[in-house]
Amino acid sequence: MSGEFSVCQFFADDSYEYDVRNVDAKTAMDCFAARIRSVGAKIGTTKRVIVTDGGDSTNVEWKHGEGIVYPTELRGMS
Repeated sequence: MSGEFSVCQFFADDSYEYDVRNVDAKTAMDCFAARIRSVGAKIGTTKRVIVTDGGDSTNVEWKHGEGIVYPTELRGMS
């Protein structure tokens, strides 16, 4: 069964990769949580992680050194 959400991580060398595509919300958020707690996120080789929906809108965004930056009500959480 496919879903609507995808998780993408961006790296220090400006490359990126999709970890999962077209998954349900729970799977996407579980993947997002794992990526923002990874070794790469802690040391800074992972610079940004986003969850997008089927319309390519960003639903959650995390940045290295800042934590969650979007949505604004979650700002600073990690």
